Amino acid sequence: MNKDLTTGEPKKVLWAFCLPMFGSIVFQQLYNIADSLVAGKFIGENALAAVGNSYNITLIFIAFAFGCNIGCSVIVSQLFGARDFRRMKTAVHTSLIASGVLCAVLMVVGLLSAETLLNLMRTQPEVLADSLLYLRIYLFGLPFLFFYNIATGIFSALGDSKTPFLFLAFSSSANILVDILFVKGFSMGIAGVAWATFLCQGISCIFSVLLVLRRLQTLKTEGAIPLFSGQLLGKIAVIAVPSILQQSFISVGNMMIQGCINDFGVSVAAGYSAAVKLNNLVITSFTTIGNGISNFSAQNLGANRYDRIKEGFSAGLKLVWCLCIPFCLAYVLFGKYLLLLFMDQSSATALLTGRQFLWILSPFYFVVSTKLVADGILRGKGAMLKFMAATFTDLILRVILSFVLSRLVGSAIGIWCSWPIGWCIATGLSLLFYRGECREFEG
Repeated sequence: MNKDLTTGEPKKVLWAFCLPMFGSIVFQQLYNIADSLVAGKFIGENALAAVGNSYNITLIFIAFAFGCNIGCSVIVSQLFGARDFRRMKTAVHTSLIASGVLCAVLMVVGLLSAETLLNLMRTQPEVLADSLLYLRIYLFGLPFLFFYNIATGIFSALGDSKTPFLFLAFSSSANILVDILFVKGFSMGIAGVAWATFLCQGISCIFSVLLVLRRLQTLKTEGAIPLFSGQLLGKIAVIAVPSILQQSFISVGNMMIQGCINDFGVSVAAGYSAAVKLNNLVITSFTTIGNGISNFSAQNLGANRYDRIKEGFSAGLKLVWCLCIPFCLAYVLFGKYLLLLFMDQSSATALLTGRQFLWILSPFYFVVSTKLVADGILRGKGAMLKFMAATFTDLILRVILSFVLSRLVGSAIGIWCSWPIGWCIATGLSLLFYRGECREFEG
């Protein structure tokens, strides 16, 4: 069901829209969490480290899919808010075509460079073969990743966050069962983990795209709709390219940090692999809520309702802070038991590594969530240079400090400390930029 985000009390509208998005991303993260869980529990510590190494590379491709998602979503939101359904449909078709071409290029590049990328991260020899196998199977599923992200972006642009939630709830739950079936039942090892994700994500993608196309047919327009527009592609690219660059540089930065972590051995890499999945569950959830705030802002921008955008910031901030509390308490107090879902009690070094990571990062979720809400407003308004400046500040600081602090401290704890420092400084910049945009609204 399509939803107009330009009417109604902003807090109620935004919360009702964003909470299903939060649920969706929790289920989406279960794909990767399930892979690590099954690999660590049913195959072994080396398999857990292999999934972790591959995951940092898959984030590069996820970055491109996410960029296509947000670029399409923001422009479609603006056109939907302005009730320009004809150009909105062309924007959707343009996004699907351009994303398909980009996906094909990335598949070829990824398959040719997979082993080189793993070696650049100084992947341990004992996990290289499994890492490469997992990564190559993942790459064959890239079309599902791309078109699913476009579909969810369109649903969000139309104010519908519940449909993607239902798709993901089903497919993610099925993925856990298929993971276990392929690994335990069919003894497929790390390949079973990868093929389970491929299969479940593929089914979800096909159904979501079909439903999007059907949903568009309910919006009545006259005459033939152009399938492609260079002008609209340019507008989409203005939003998508900075988002792709942002996420890609974060992924490259994570690969560099992973190389630093790998120097401390397989056990530390395995502990980090488990803990970072729990951390990414939180960060990706907040990022997705930020995307919802972008859709809210873009629709209201299209309808010239600038007063609602400021109210949306306050409502978004209250929402993410409410979510921070249970996550922070769970990771600080019960991190050990959550990590044991991925590994055995006997993996003492890996377990301690994961607990230290969560202890250091989780109290600062209140800080980084504030940044991601402000970023959502900046992105919805199209202030991409400011958005990128804050994000790259965080990334550059984290990469540099990871290498410097790990050598000063002499352990991986120095790496974990780089996260909060980067988050605090970048959040200050995002808030500064947001206040500048507010003055423009007032003017």
